Amino acid sequence: MIAAVLIDVVRWLVVAGLAYSAVVALTHWAVRSKKLSPFGAWPRTVRRLSDPVLQPIERRLVRAGGLPQSAPYWLLAIVVIGGLLLVSLVNWAIGFAYSLGTLAGAGPTVWLLTLLSWTFTVLRVALLVRVIASWFGISQYTKWMRPIVLLTDWLLEPLRRVLPPFGPLDLSPLVAYFILWIAERIIIGAFI
Repeated sequence: MIAAVLIDVVRWLVVAGLAYSAVVALTHWAVRSKKLSPFGAWPRTVRRLSDPVLQPIERRLVRAGGLPQSAPYWLLAIVVIGGLLLVSLVNWAIGFAYSLGTLAGAGPTVWLLTLLSWTFTVLRVALLVRVIASWFGISQYTKWMRPIVLLTDWLLEPLRRVLPPFGPLDLSPLVAYFILWIAERIIIGAFI
């Protein structure tokens, strides 16, 4: 009951944030395309209400060499991606709490199967994070990437030596993902 209410509250907060950022982005677009006067009541009100949120984004864009005029669109993207991540995180936390509750009365075999499943899940998530970080040019030597590299190198490096090169594509994470998935099915299937 409490979990359903919490999920609903988080979803409504995300929808409210999405509506706010969409109004800001649409008003900004309308002013820039001269469909609205920048001196009208609506654009001035929206700008007054959005300035505290947009100014830090504008400063960061200017420092990165971007245009501060694109801050409303960045705000919309941040709200969409952040909202999806927040809803997913809340769903995961509630599911994790429920699984811990069911494990309280379970036997050692169920505990072992659950720990194995969690281990394979952590490894697959680490692979995904490593791939996405490589898309954004994040170095594997940064402080927060070192644990990810440590979790995945034991599987990726041998695969890279065996797989033929495919130009700029590195297929070793995809192959590693499937190897982990198959290994999980085989190992957990042996216990059931």
